[in-house]
Amino acid sequence: MAWNEPGNKGQDPWGNKNGNDKGPPDLDEVFKNLSKRFGGKGSGGGFSALGFVIVLGIAIVVWGLSGFYTIKEAEKGVALRFGKYIGQVEPGLQWKATFIDEVHPVNVSNVRSIPASGSMLTADENVVLVELDVQYIVVDPYRYLFSAVDANSSLREATDSALRYVVGHNKMDDILTTGRDQIRRDTWDEVNRIIERYNLGIEIRDVNFLPARPPEEVKDAFDDAIAAQEDEQRFIREAEAYSREIEPKARGTVQRMEQQANAYKEREILEARGKVARFERLLPEYQAAPEVTRNRLYIDAMSKVYSGANKVLVDAKSNGNMMYLPLDKLMEQNKTPKQTNVTSQDSSNDAKNSVVNSVGIPMDGRPSRSDNIRQGRN
Repeated sequence: MAWNEPGNKGQDPWGNKNGNDKGPPDLDEVFKNLSKRFGGKGSGGGFSALGFVIVLGIAIVVWGLSGFYTIKEAEKGVALRFGKYIGQVEPGLQWKATFIDEVHPVNVSNVRSIPASGSMLTADENVVLVELDVQYIVVDPYRYLFSAVDANSSLREATDSALRYVVGHNKMDDILTTGRDQIRRDTWDEVNRIIERYNLGIEIRDVNFLPARPPEEVKDAFDDAIAAQEDEQRFIREAEAYSREIEPKARGTVQRMEQQANAYKEREILEARGKVARFERLLPEYQAAPEVTRNRLYIDAMSKVYSGANKVLVDAKSNGNMMYLPLDKLMEQNKTPKQTNVTSQDSSNDAKNSVVNSVGIPMDGRPSRSDNIRQGRN
């Protein structure tokens, strides 16, 4: 009959006959039952002890084998003994005491990311849609697990707070256009400042500030403003490129003009000095023979004037018959190529002599007419 049937009111589940006894079963009875199962007869204590040793040995072996575990290459383990931190576990095959030690593996190589986004109010009281992505790695596994209830949640809240603070201190134009990089750096610094006191055991590697968007109601107007600013930057770069191209040419032109000016200056100085020297040579001759010198200067000047003019001889004293003698035409017809070269050389020499003789300086080393007149007079 079952123990809970009406006929077994005096027995309990432990086999006690008295229903009022609530204690555990007798240990001797338990060992006797175990010895019977392992082949014992239940009368001797040796068989029960041997069975207990075998069971205990199997349990120890199972317990020892259950303590082996592996830490991956990209991970580090945080070891706890009865809940107390005892150190970090390096990658590889390790062993821990089951039910005594506890190891929590943490990936310290992968770059993790925390997104943050939302509609935020700017300094000029405009609403802008901002998105941010914070990338970080774990540098201290113990602090990452136990310095805060949830390090990821703490970092997310710190990022959201830092982003709202930075956006609230900047204008909408800067957030949408040229000030995005500065806002990214300011947000990075603000997040580091906030999480520093929490010791989360993480290190921020980068902060990606995604393109902000204005509200849909004014999106077209802001798109036009952004396009205008981009055109401005493009025009500035084109102007800078043009200046870099034209500046060397301008410098070369300036240098060439300076050299030409210096050469013109030197030529004018030398010509002026020559004129001064000429008049200094002419003054003593004029003082010695004013009339002769004056006639000589007149003849030299007239020779220069008539050297390039057509010459015609007319006999004004003829009796009704005018003599016309075109000397220049006759001379051109009688010229040969050789004579032409000689004549051109002679004419150039005459021109030089006429210029120099006007100041009394002979070009060919021969004394001028004024010198001969002066020497004859002496």
